[in-house]
Amino acid sequence: SRQEELSLLLEEVLTLPPIISMRPDNRLRRVHYDWLEAGEHTQRTVARLSEQLRRFLDDKAWLENRRIMDILHEIETHALDLREDFLPPGAFMTLESSSANIELPLERALYRPPFRPLIAGVALDEGDAEIDTAVLYAQVVIDRAGLLRNIRMELQTRSQITLGEVVLRHPLQNGLAELVAYLQLAGEWPRTAVDEKEEEKIRWQSETGITRQASLPRIILLRN
Repeated sequence: SRQEELSLLLEEVLTLPPIISMRPDNRLRRVHYDWLEAGEHTQRTVARLSEQLRRFLDDKAWLENRRIMDILHEIETHALDLREDFLPPGAFMTLESSSANIELPLERALYRPPFRPLIAGVALDEGDAEIDTAVLYAQVVIDRAGLLRNIRMELQTRSQITLGEVVLRHPLQNGLAELVAYLQLAGEWPRTAVDEKEEEKIRWQSETGITRQASLPRIILLRN
């Protein structure tokens, strides 16, 4: 498997005399397993947060609807109490609107499974022997709300836009992690189309100034 192949390559690299002289951390032998574990942990965390947010929104909508119904019942009760009484001439109550705008939870769009992109493997380039292992454990926080605002802002002036065009107008600041966040948002977007026949190339620059590139099927986001 690829994991075994990567393990053999790591063992081969770590046995090189220049690498041995650097006394690398033994955890580098299992760094790919740590990556897998960290990725699974991230997916579980995102799933839990999404579930909690969905539950919060459902509870909030239920409470708002319950409050509206209580107000309507209170108005009905007062109206019934006054039906036998003498009503003074002229208006006795001013209403802002003749009807209530109620949004029920069942009117929302059904859940759609997130889009899972196919990431093709590429050949590994020879790296620099002098590396900072602390970078492997650095955490990057992605502002998903800001990325969502970018998509909504672009769709205000057009009916549809591709993910590549969004990234072109709003360049990636956090590299691959930010691109993955965009893909998750595309999977959660209510109206999305994927053109497997067309391919988009998304480019960004790393912190060291190196240009990176990812090839993805064309993802089209449609205005709600």
